Amino acid sequence: EVHLVESGGALVQVGGSLNLSCTTSGFPFTHYAIGWFRQAPGKVREPLSCITTSDGSKFYVDTVHGRFTVSSDTAKKTAYLQITNLEPGDTANYYCAAGTPKCDEGTFFRERWYDYWGRGTQVTVSS
Repeated sequence: EVHLVESGGALVQVGGSLNLSCTTSGFPFTHYAIGWFRQAPGKVREPLSCITTSDGSKFYVDTVHGRFTVSSDTAKKTAYLQITNLEPGDTANYYCAAGTPKCDEGTFFRERWYDYWGRGTQVTVSS
């Protein structure tokens, strides 16, 4: 069975950084693209980025402003989201999701494009 598990969320001070991980199992890692989303309290879930694990191509939403970097490690079957210069507005539950076969610039930001979802990891930025 397919599983995606996020980790790395923490309580961190403004200006700090975090590396979130998305470990996967139950499917060939490079057959799925990995998307990242987040949902803050009282807000809808919003897309952040997508990485095609087979070739490393990446897409980001315009609001990322250079503070988010997505990557993957095929050997570890794990995708990552690095966040730098954390702001209070980054406080949210962060999710990874798997979709096939590749990220597409016209669809990567739509939740319905993804088949499998993790349960999220909480990032809290203190002010």
